[in-house]
Amino acid sequence: MLVKTYGSAVFGVDALTITIEVSIGGGNKYHIVGLPDNAIKESLRRIESAIQSAGLKMPRQKIVINMAPADIRKEGSAYDLPIAIAILAASGQIESQETAAYFIMGELSLDGGLQPIRGALPIAIQAKAAGFKGFILPKDNSREAAIVSELIVYGMSNLMEVVAFFNGQEKPQRVFVNSEDTFIQHQNSYEYDFSDVKGQNNIKRALEIAAAGGHNLLLIGPPGAGKTMLAKRLPTILPPLSLQEALETTKIHSVAGKLNALDALMTERPYRCPHHTISDMALVGGGAQPQPGEISLAHNGVLFLDELPEFKRSVLEVMRQPLEDRNIIISRARLSVTYPASFMLIASMNPCPCGFYNHPEKACICGPGMVQKYLNKVSGPLLDRIDLHVEVTPVNFKELSSSGITEKSEQIRERVIAARSIQAVRFLGKADLYCNAQMSPNMVRKVCIIDKKGRELIKKAMEKLGLSARAYDRILKVARTIADLAESKEIEPEHLAEAIHYRSLDRDSWAS
Repeated sequence: MLVKTYGSAVFGVDALTITIEVSIGGGNKYHIVGLPDNAIKESLRRIESAIQSAGLKMPRQKIVINMAPADIRKEGSAYDLPIAIAILAASGQIESQETAAYFIMGELSLDGGLQPIRGALPIAIQAKAAGFKGFILPKDNSREAAIVSELIVYGMSNLMEVVAFFNGQEKPQRVFVNSEDTFIQHQNSYEYDFSDVKGQNNIKRALEIAAAGGHNLLLIGPPGAGKTMLAKRLPTILPPLSLQEALETTKIHSVAGKLNALDALMTERPYRCPHHTISDMALVGGGAQPQPGEISLAHNGVLFLDELPEFKRSVLEVMRQPLEDRNIIISRARLSVTYPASFMLIASMNPCPCGFYNHPEKACICGPGMVQKYLNKVSGPLLDRIDLHVEVTPVNFKELSSSGITEKSEQIRERVIAARSIQAVRFLGKADLYCNAQMSPNMVRKVCIIDKKGRELIKKAMEKLGLSARAYDRILKVARTIADLAESKEIEPEHLAEAIHYRSLDRDSWAS
């Protein structure tokens, strides 16, 4: 007897329908065809034990299992459940014809229990798009899949529950999740707040500008100055995720297996902070079975690279293309997958190997040329993609012990949202352009128009401070964001002056 069930394979952040065909006939061997990997080839041992643990019988006949399309490689243990259901249906232990109406996915334990899978959300989206009635999967993934409206989702704990459902013996509760209510309820529930930060008003201002324009930012300062603490609070002042952004972000984390059973939808902007020993593949994604890297897990959020010069040069260089294109394409001989990677890069570094160059109280002990050698670990092309370079100085005791009330993240975020609203109107109708940092050089010439006083100011700054030519466009972009925060239609000289102040590493006097 031939029976078909349906599952799915995830490529990148999208899914593809996979048909599992099972035929039982004369003989006594098991065969799996259709480019299965080792995890699928081993599945028959798990399936046999799970079926017997559920009080059912594993057929002692020839079983041929085909996974179509046969020219696409299938990977992972999530096909255990659809194969088991197809075997039971083909052997007459499940009489229902409804098995072909549902997507079925899940890894089986030897006792018949269902283990969570990766990519439940993109699979659920594919099930709805392909016109299936519903989706049966492990209970731990059920809330994630139920985000997809108009799709019936059942979360199951073990194989016996699935068999009982198809035989009409049990009617499990359908899993419901109201995505809009979940989104609105949790979108501002952050652990950190800018009100925790004492002093550092100039750095808070720089972070506000970075958030308002989507600018990448580099914090330079001695150990203990508060660089990491400030970076952790940046997501709290970014505009809240839109529902579409939340779905995009959840898909990526679903594929990477980073969602827990209680997370139906990611409502906070992600904050990723990889260690400096990370490999280039772990940062951008890839592997024998391609998975999203840290830059994709930071999509619609913040990627924080602490101690930037300590990262391997090759790791930093692979970020150059994603920073421009806001996605990463991973190519292999048999497939090519694209992961989104639209993130804000926030980096921090000490000014020198000992950490105390330009410190107001402690003396730098680095030898001649060591400061410049240390800074040269970060390439010019990467620095060219960072709009703001900000010096962070230690907080003195008076500010640290002050009991005064400091501004909350919510108040700063209101100003950021207002500035982003101005940019949304400015870039209306322009595809893939949402904030000032994303402007092309041609767009900068059209949008960032300065008067005669402004041109004189920036000319003098470039001559006297030794600013490099690459700083010119960056200054104009940042000045446009500062003007947006001030609700000014024109870029005034004071906006340019503040933007120039945020180009520390472009000065000839730095590290000399």
